[in-house]
Amino acid sequence: MTTSVRTIPSRPDLVPAGAFSYPVAHPKDTRWFGFLLLPEFTLLAFSAALDPLRIANQLAQKPLYGWVVLSEDGDAVRSSSGIDAGVHGALRDLETDTYLFVCAGNQGTKVATQNVLDSIRRHVRFGGKVGGICTGSSTLARAGVLKNKRFTLHWENQPGFIEAFPDLTPTSHRYEQDGDLLTCGGGAASTEMMISIIAQDYGQDFAIAVSDMCLNGPDISSRTEQRSSIAKAISSRNPRVLGVLRAMYANIEEPLALEDLAELASISRRQMERQFKQLLNEAPAQTYRNIRLDRARSLLMETDLGIMQVAMASGFNSNEVFTRHFQTRYGETPKGHRSRLKSKDA
Repeated sequence: MTTSVRTIPSRPDLVPAGAFSYPVAHPKDTRWFGFLLLPEFTLLAFSAALDPLRIANQLAQKPLYGWVVLSEDGDAVRSSSGIDAGVHGALRDLETDTYLFVCAGNQGTKVATQNVLDSIRRHVRFGGKVGGICTGSSTLARAGVLKNKRFTLHWENQPGFIEAFPDLTPTSHRYEQDGDLLTCGGGAASTEMMISIIAQDYGQDFAIAVSDMCLNGPDISSRTEQRSSIAKAISSRNPRVLGVLRAMYANIEEPLALEDLAELASISRRQMERQFKQLLNEAPAQTYRNIRLDRARSLLMETDLGIMQVAMASGFNSNEVFTRHFQTRYGETPKGHRSRLKSKDA
């Protein structure tokens, strides 16, 4: 007979001591969250989601929130940073009224077993609620629970996700809430998502107090885009160069000619090349090629597409040209890169 992981309502770690408090006049029943850790999960994204719950309890000095950390079999799980995380129990111990967050990392589209997928479907079928942290949405997609839903996952993994699930489109937002479905891109967005939950449960003033304790600042409104602007990335406010870069990112599978890129940015090709050299210390053609190679590298990691399919999805019509440029940039062939990743996972 399985012992439920929820038979621990008096766990002392749910209400830690702290120097600062913020009393809550009318606390509700403890709201429970489960965090399912999948192999290679992102430790930052997981801890950034859990700690706001701990801080809320500390400020209120009441168990506003409870949490259980789960793995498929109840054993510790290795994170992407190589650190093993202990858990409270196995996925089979999950109770229906516990909101389940799936925590995953760069192997998000592949790592969940059939047993995990079946367990998620069963949880939803019996009224349980689910969400995704970092690339947890990939597992939810495989379980078939994202249809007609608004959701997100980490921007780095979105190209591979879209190739694997062409009928599903993640947003670029840091976190999303669609009804009971909560998803985020991980990192700081995990904290923002959980603070949004706390705000809904106990009001903005209390949520701001939690946010301040996280050193997240008093602004708890939704941060829309996951990625900072390209302008910050290159420390430039040159609108024409930024216009060219945006066009490059928007046209990867079917690359535009340099003349067309320049025209879109209302700049001559010669001016474009000079400004790229000044700001980025490389020619626009090299920048564009590297953007496409970065996309290819992501697809090799995130999908099972053939090498030629990856090449075409990244704007290379020749496998030979693609392989040569990939090897120059990363020091290994696309085939060698994929083989190395597979041997590492074995």
